[in-house]
Amino acid sequence: MYKILKLNQIASKGLEIFPQNTYEIASEFSHPDAILVRSHLLTPEDMPSTLMAIARAGAGVNNIPVPACTERGIPVFNTPGANANAVKELVLAALILTSRGVAAGMNFVNTLTTVSTPAEMSKIIEKSKKQFAGQELLGKTLGVVGLGKIGSLVADMGLQLGMEVIGFDPALSVDAAWRLPNQIQRIENLPTLLSRADYVTLHLPFLESTKDLINDNNIRFLKPGSRLLNFARGGIVNSPAVLSALDNGTLFRYATDFPEPELLGRDDVILLPHIGASTVEAEETCAVMAARQLRDFLENGNIVNSVNFPPLSLERTGGSRIAITNQNIPKMLGKITSILADSDLNVNEMLNKSRDDIAYNLIDLDSPPTKELLSALQAIDGVVNVRTVFS
Repeated sequence: MYKILKLNQIASKGLEIFPQNTYEIASEFSHPDAILVRSHLLTPEDMPSTLMAIARAGAGVNNIPVPACTERGIPVFNTPGANANAVKELVLAALILTSRGVAAGMNFVNTLTTVSTPAEMSKIIEKSKKQFAGQELLGKTLGVVGLGKIGSLVADMGLQLGMEVIGFDPALSVDAAWRLPNQIQRIENLPTLLSRADYVTLHLPFLESTKDLINDNNIRFLKPGSRLLNFARGGIVNSPAVLSALDNGTLFRYATDFPEPELLGRDDVILLPHIGASTVEAEETCAVMAARQLRDFLENGNIVNSVNFPPLSLERTGGSRIAITNQNIPKMLGKITSILADSDLNVNEMLNKSRDDIAYNLIDLDSPPTKELLSALQAIDGVVNVRTVFS
């Protein structure tokens, strides 16, 4: 019976992935086998010795101590792209809100509480509506920074709106490149994109390399009167730099899902309470995706969408399977295979992959491994953990 510690509300469709006869799910376990989490902040002290994996129903893993997990051989799973459509639709709303006087117009109409007749209200509205005039998206240039699953959806949406779309992504994967419509023009550097775009939308993970990506040094390249949208991560944008650009007229509007105190109370800033993925559909998709990946790891040892382990999947064909996590150092594979060769067990199949400082192995045997074999493998200097997946 696997014990899953659930640290946030997880959509029931995700929890239904776990069979009740082999899984126990609760919000309190002292020794869980795995953790299912959304926004709950985890620390290394929250990870008991029994913990084998952590799955987050969402893309970002800022609330999980990933380096500590890697050191202990605990894969951390996330759900990239599961909330992509929800974020894309909110970006569409932000494009409109930064272009038209929608919010200001709504607020104005709601102040007309003393108006007594429709005719009087109509007269006041007709006289005042010019102050809420804006511009259309059609024909404008949309600059998309980050062309992953969300960025590519936003870029395609821009094309459908009749916008010219340009994109910049220094780490564009082959799969992501295939997803992009050929009408999107690739830009080689950020300053060039900023100088050409009427609207700039950010869709990057928060990493050391993307921290304060929009800063005083490059925000000056923005096209005068442009709009900036950040529905990626708060730390990607330097707020003082944005405020300076708004004050000097370089930037016309700033919309973000990551409010900060210094941004409050400004008519040229649109702040939302981190609701990019807050739809019923996105929460269900994230929960289902996280649950499937966690179950596949626990039952089969497979790694799909881990932020700290290499992707590795091996079809289940019978027999027994062990999983070995080791430091990614020379001669480790030779030491493992040498012990296996002396075990009098036949190795049916073996897969090995590495990622940065960690390596992961799935080994299928024709019969169950002995305790002596598992102990010998665990005793290898550099092996982090050994697990019998099924026997």
